[in-house]
Amino acid sequence: MTTDWDNIVLLSADALRADHLSCHGYHRETSPVLDELAEEGLHFTNAYSASSHTREAVPALLTGEYPDTAVGSDYRLATDTIASTLSEEGFATGGFHSNPFVSRAYGFDEGFDKFDDDLHLGQHKLIALAQRALDKLRNRHYARAEEINERSLEWIDSLDDDQRFFIWNHYMDTHGPYEPPGEYATLYREDRVSDREAASLYQRAIKDPGSITENEHQLLIDLYDAEIRYNDEKIGEFLDELQERGLLEESLLVVTADHGDAFGEHGYYEHPRYLHDEITHVPLFVRPAGGADGREVSVPTSTLDVAATIERAVGREVRSGGVPLTEAPSEDRTVFLQARGEDEHSHLRRYSLRTNEGSCFCERDRETNAVEFVECSDRSLRERLEAHVDERTRREGGDGEKDGEEVDEEIERRLSALGYKE
Repeated sequence: MTTDWDNIVLLSADALRADHLSCHGYHRETSPVLDELAEEGLHFTNAYSASSHTREAVPALLTGEYPDTAVGSDYRLATDTIASTLSEEGFATGGFHSNPFVSRAYGFDEGFDKFDDDLHLGQHKLIALAQRALDKLRNRHYARAEEINERSLEWIDSLDDDQRFFIWNHYMDTHGPYEPPGEYATLYREDRVSDREAASLYQRAIKDPGSITENEHQLLIDLYDAEIRYNDEKIGEFLDELQERGLLEESLLVVTADHGDAFGEHGYYEHPRYLHDEITHVPLFVRPAGGADGREVSVPTSTLDVAATIERAVGREVRSGGVPLTEAPSEDRTVFLQARGEDEHSHLRRYSLRTNEGSCFCERDRETNAVEFVECSDRSLRERLEAHVDERTRREGGDGEKDGEEVDEEIERRLSALGYKE
């Protein structure tokens, strides 16, 4: 794969599960842009997030470290991201998203020259109040992909022509509540559902999954798939804009997701802190500068590999968690995943692994260090997972739980709308 590139473009979608993409065999054509991307580079068909929810998955993606290293017990960023690494290498660095959990309130602006998290921390109070009132009026929970594109392209256009850059766009459209805009609202169903009705259904699915009827279940999927199609189109528009500027052919492009979303497969909706495939199997595409012949890679890979790929590309030492995606993968690769328990102050830890041979799941009680295997029929996989859990336990040391810092009221409101708060 060619290394003749100047820029690095990382696009990630929140809550985008791999098996709802048409290039993964889904029955709907939800992802024509990503389907085409799969034909222009490497398509990793068995990629897994390092965790199942944003607070641990995005830090792992941006650092290449497992979540228990990437963030502290209060979920603040605890190690350097690829933005810091690339800034040291002379790249201009820009991040654009609207997920409060990876905002500047948790330290994620570190290493970015431009960090637009769609929040108004530090701005004039009257501006913040006016924005908050407008958001409530529009039932707005996040910046749409179209807005993220506009903001990030404006930043790119502000750079000198010879300035190398790293840009990270994180799109929230596929995250619930599922409220596809405009014509997308009726893409997979005839009747239109109001945003408030969609948000109410989404909240109920999280709080009382047993109450969701068959028709409501299908409605949630229809709306989710429509959001995927919308987000796919906007990713295509962003890539077209890079192409028009002559930048796409000069860039290493990576597209992935932080985690997936569940629709009752294991008795829950959304993405609670379990490690099942529906919330950890994510899309992953790597397109080198100038494109290449498409190639599917079925060996299990991890979102930790994204940082490893970028570090190797700039000649840096690769962190221990990942393997560069541009190198031939080992057929016996073992990918590990982890998540804290549902309660952020819980002592429960969940671990899992994926290999070509199968998967394995266990839970560890931090207070007693007792490990219980939930699903694991293969002895060799169990032994591999046990060794990994032992290693992570040693790394934890004496790090006790501590209360997180207070966060801004605007963050609390956004988190509630997105289903994170009661």
